[in-house]
Amino acid sequence: MAQLEKFKVSSSPHIADDASVDRIMMDVVIALMPATVAGAIFFGFYALLLVLVSIAACVLFEYLYDLLAKKMNSIWDLSAVVTGLLLGLNLPPRVPLYIPIIGAAFAIIIVKMLFGGIGKNFANPAIAARIFLTLAFMRSMTMYIAPMDYSGGFFPAFFDIYDATATATPLRGGGADLLSLFLGNIGGCIGETSALALLLGGAYLLARRVISFEIPLIIIATVAAFTLIFKGNISAVLPALLSGGLLLGSIFMATDYSTTPNTARGAIIYALIVGAFTAIIRQYSDYPEGMSFAILLGNLCVPLIDKYIYPKNFGYSKERADGNRS
Repeated sequence: MAQLEKFKVSSSPHIADDASVDRIMMDVVIALMPATVAGAIFFGFYALLLVLVSIAACVLFEYLYDLLAKKMNSIWDLSAVVTGLLLGLNLPPRVPLYIPIIGAAFAIIIVKMLFGGIGKNFANPAIAARIFLTLAFMRSMTMYIAPMDYSGGFFPAFFDIYDATATATPLRGGGADLLSLFLGNIGGCIGETSALALLLGGAYLLARRVISFEIPLIIIATVAAFTLIFKGNISAVLPALLSGGLLLGSIFMATDYSTTPNTARGAIIYALIVGAFTAIIRQYSDYPEGMSFAILLGNLCVPLIDKYIYPKNFGYSKERADGNRS
């Protein structure tokens, strides 16, 4: 009996580790730092400013919403920082400064807080905001610039916000070799061009057990398979995987806890949906980047997936259930 007294009996849920929302969000922020630094180096100070404005706007709008709704201040869980950081990294490097502010208002107020806050949003706020901004400001959201030319010195080029050369992304026909695709020396959104930086961040999240490898791996493999089917050329697969927002989306946004299925089988179905529609949109639509729309579609499918794919109760057996019915 003396030994039994050492055990405490309590109802579930039982906390198995020291994970908390703010710790997880801080891990995501740390994991996104390589992509943020790479985006600033490739696209200059103005790109970094866009990211900072996006973060500040998201935090401000969440603070103001909590204040007006007389709710407990929720900005300290860092989820608004993560949303702002992801939104900023999803923007082209030269959009006007008002665009991340509008996107932040949509992400925080419409997608997140009106649905109850963190954990209750129906879609990833940054993804939904990027799609909203793309539809509302199509021209600005599809104008990309070539990486900065530092041949004349680092600081003059880094702080030059006027001398930028328009370019196409690789998905829109902008030519790029595999090394440039891997390092990020190509046109695109601020945080999506450097595969190296994104893979480093993904490795950190895996090591910290913030995400598991299944969803990103299945999405990437599905895009690879469909690209091979559509193009009929294996040499087209790797450029497709290193281009656009595939890595940023599959590692950092398709793995959002509150917008992914609750079961392993459901996660597989979800990842297959996201990967398949990414490749299909890229192949057949006028908009070359399908990752954002595919993740949103996957998010909308999650309630249906969870409804029909769920774990059996402990001790359940089909024979016993059938016997109870008869």
